[in-house]
Amino acid sequence: MLTPLSPPAYRLLGGMGATLLAVAGCGAGALPVQDGLWWTALRHLDRPALLLGYAGLTLLTVAWWMAGRDLRRAGPEGAARPDLRSTAITLVCWAGPLLLAPPMFSRDAYSYLAQGAMVLADLDVYQLGVAHLGGRLAAEVPQMWQQTPAPYGPVFLWLAAGVSALTGGHLALGVLALRLVALAGVALLVVNLPRLARHCGVDPAAALWLGVLNPLVPLHLVAGAHNEAVMLGLLVVGLRLALADRFGAAAVLVTLAALVKVPALLGLLVVGSLAVRRIGVSAAVARTAGFAMLTGAAVTWVTGIGYGWIGALATPAYRHSWSISTALGRGARRAAEAFGLDLGTAPMRTSVAVGLLGVLAVAVAAWWYRHRLGPVYAVSLVLLAVALLGPATRPWYALWGLVLLAAAAPDGRPRRVAALGAALLGFVALPSGFGPDAEQALLATAGVLVGLCTIGVLRLLAPPPLALAVPR
Repeated sequence: MLTPLSPPAYRLLGGMGATLLAVAGCGAGALPVQDGLWWTALRHLDRPALLLGYAGLTLLTVAWWMAGRDLRRAGPEGAARPDLRSTAITLVCWAGPLLLAPPMFSRDAYSYLAQGAMVLADLDVYQLGVAHLGGRLAAEVPQMWQQTPAPYGPVFLWLAAGVSALTGGHLALGVLALRLVALAGVALLVVNLPRLARHCGVDPAAALWLGVLNPLVPLHLVAGAHNEAVMLGLLVVGLRLALADRFGAAAVLVTLAALVKVPALLGLLVVGSLAVRRIGVSAAVARTAGFAMLTGAAVTWVTGIGYGWIGALATPAYRHSWSISTALGRGARRAAEAFGLDLGTAPMRTSVAVGLLGVLAVAVAAWWYRHRLGPVYAVSLVLLAVALLGPATRPWYALWGLVLLAAAAPDGRPRRVAALGAALLGFVALPSGFGPDAEQALLATAGVLVGLCTIGVLRLLAPPPLALAVPR
């Protein structure tokens, strides 16, 4: 008979994993190229560090999975059910060790700092890449993105400019400040996601486990300092207010979220649909659109960044972006070249178009079944489709839809599939942010095996109340 895993035990297990991952990041993370920051002694141990990092990632993921198993086994008042305080403590254990680690799983934090410095220097971030800034910040951005305009809205660029001004271009302080901004967004999720879940008839504890405690949050919102944290925090607050019939405030907050990153704009559909039920079509459209446009105009005027972000929305479709659709396009082009055919950009354009048609199909289905699904669940499915089938996909993009799905999807297969997807996506990106070669893939696999063996040993050595059991 499997012994239940107590909260202190899975917090400790996940904290051990996060600590191993943080230490491994000093050798295998997205390290700066021009600054001797973080443990320079580990920079030449990138291969062993990669194995150690994947062992730690395995511990963290299994801790989360077993916490969910015990959540399902517990009754409505079970001790294993996370509330706000319990969730905050668990996040501190799982994300705290990553706060002082190097950037991990992408180099976007360096791009954020460079783009913030460009705003301070009055350079047009929507027309120019970081190469026009030059200096040490721009040097940390991968060469393929040196000429790429910023795809982010003025709210986030204003925050990035504030961070750059506050830290004076210091990399370590800048990364830490960006992580603190991301933590503010995560805090909004911790406080507001349970309330949104109650409005949608979903167990708040289950929503916290799937939407906030899943490994993608500490790995990418904290360690990676991604601006999705702020976007999702504002979006969830806005949708919660919409479900409480505060449509004007909801439209303002959802628009602010979209002015961090544009996918949040779909949240206005939820606000509008809920408003229609209460105040009628004309009033709902006028209130939602009016507050959204006023918010956009006010933010643009206050920040002084301009409306260039509208034209920069095509940046994610840049030729270096990767997604399911672009991967198929590259594969089709190489297959054609193997037969001596030069099809130019046609395979890529066709694959991207097919991916966008897939997004459209999901959107149409969500609209058709909107009354059965509910507006929040319907929009979460569309956001997932955009993240997975659009022209650019990253593991943390899945959080666009996953967080809302956690608050709105009924118990059953969709939640199980989402949980499995979150667990698997945590292993996709290397800590360095680059794709793996054969040796790195082998080391990552070995690290997973080491992590699983460690869990088995802990299960044998731990006393019965804290025995670690792999979920069935």
